[in-house]
Amino acid sequence: MAISVARDFSQTPGPRSREEGDFSGEEFLETLLRPQFVESVAAGQKLNIDLDGTEGYATSFLEAAFGGLAREYEASKILDTLTFKCEDEPYLVQEITKYIKEARKK
Repeated sequence: MAISVARDFSQTPGPRSREEGDFSGEEFLETLLRPQFVESVAAGQKLNIDLDGTEGYATSFLEAAFGGLAREYEASKILDTLTFKCEDEPYLVQEITKYIKEARKK
């Protein structure tokens, strides 16, 4: 299973919440990430997130999407299920991992 943010969502990911603008992290979580995560877990499969091909990411987008998922599910389950492709900006994988691990502390 896979999600390409650029192909399946937007080449211009937006802000944290729907109220702040189009293509938000909240919208990505609700429409793609959470449903595909749940499906992947049920099928016992990995979910690859392809972050390449966009014009970049606001940290608020990434925290809302991946931190948001971690406020609903255990970080260890998320990290066991998600894999990332990110050749454009490889450091984003570390940022996302941090958001997942720190989400429940907030």
